[in-house]
Formats: sequence, C-alpha cells, structure tokens
Amino acid sequence: MKTIPGVFQNFQYSYTFKDTTIYGELLSNDFIFTYRDYDQGFDVSWGRDEEMRTTYGLFENSQRLDLIWNNIVLFTEDSTSANVVRSFNLTITFNPTDVVRVDGRVNLSLRKNSQTEKWQITRWIDESNF
Repeated sequence: MKTIPGVFQNFQYSYTFKDTTIYGELLSNDFIFTYRDYDQGFDVSWGRDEEMRTTYGLFENSQRLDLIWNNIVLFTEDSTSANVVRSFNLTITFNPTDVVRVDGRVNLSLRKNSQTEKWQITRWIDESNF
C-alpha cells in the first residue's frame, strides 16, 4: 500500500480471497462511499463501518468474486493525496445459477499517511451500472 498500484493490487486481492482484514486496511477512518440510487434519483453515502459490514456480507454470501481493473481514465497525484478514476469489471458468483456482472468506474480519493507512508482510500464514488 506504499504505492497507488499497490492499493489496487491489495483491493483486487481482498476481493479474490474475500479478505476483510486487507480490505479494511485500504480504507481511512474517515472513509465515505457514495453511489447513485437511480430508482430514488439521489446519491446515497455511508461511512467506513457500514462499508465494512456491506463488504463482509458480500464476501460471506458469494462463492466467487472476480475483479478486473481496467483503464485509468484520470490520475492526479501530489505528495500526500491522489485521485484515480478507473474502470473495472466485477463478476459476483452467488451460486452457479446466480451470477451478477458489474461494469463501471471507481472514482477514488486517496491520502498518504505521513507516518506509515501507506496510501488509504478516503472517498469512493461508485460510477457503476449497478
């Protein structure tokens, strides 16, 4: 997690192996997740605790998660912060007859911890089709 590519590798690893410990290390204490609720017509946000509960539920209730990171659409970085917009494909296999495919983009804000020199995600705006 000392590099931005390392954050994406750990993110993919945490999904592949359904590892909430690794996933939790990626998120800052002040983390915010936001997605668009198209049925209701507004954005929904939650913090780190709800994100961990939601991800734990996904990990527990799926048989397999295949996350593929694709093109980086936007990348800005300075010594302590970064913003990355990147496309992805996620295949969630709940069981052989229930497979969900999600395609989209993540819009991540990251901050580098000055003491550990590790990057953490502070904000995730989901730009997926789900």
